[in-house]
Amino acid sequence: MEETVRWLTPEEQLAWRGFVRLHERLGGRLGRQLQTESNMSSADFAVLVELTDVPEGRQRFLDLAQSLEWEKSRMSHHISRMAKRGLVKREECPEDGRGAFVVITDAGREAIEAAAPRHVEAVRALFLDHVTPAELRVLADISDRVVGKLDEDSS
Repeated sequence: MEETVRWLTPEEQLAWRGFVRLHERLGGRLGRQLQTESNMSSADFAVLVELTDVPEGRQRFLDLAQSLEWEKSRMSHHISRMAKRGLVKREECPEDGRGAFVVITDAGREAIEAAAPRHVEAVRALFLDHVTPAELRVLADISDRVVGKLDEDSS
């Protein structure tokens, strides 16, 4: 049976390509700034943000991978690199011999605390200063709706 492709309309294509371009350019620029100013990759920053958002600064390895939408092997390699730099450590899970926790270290906290003010200023300068409060609310609504659907579909 032949499927009918729902090609993008010109308006949809314009919006989609604009969104992709925004995401790529903004992510690239923020990533370069993080690396230059804080000696930290965007991936390092994402891991540290996740760990600082949870009590005790620790999260199960697989939960962290899932929240970042990373494959297990990518998470494993990245956490190993961060551990070598002293930003995180692995702790075995006593309840589950196969599981492990990723825990932020004092050095990791210092790194994120030093990087965060510069990062938020870059987010403001490159993005937030160029949208109105009304546009920001619409973007938040759209983001929540799409992420909610993605989360629903992955369950």
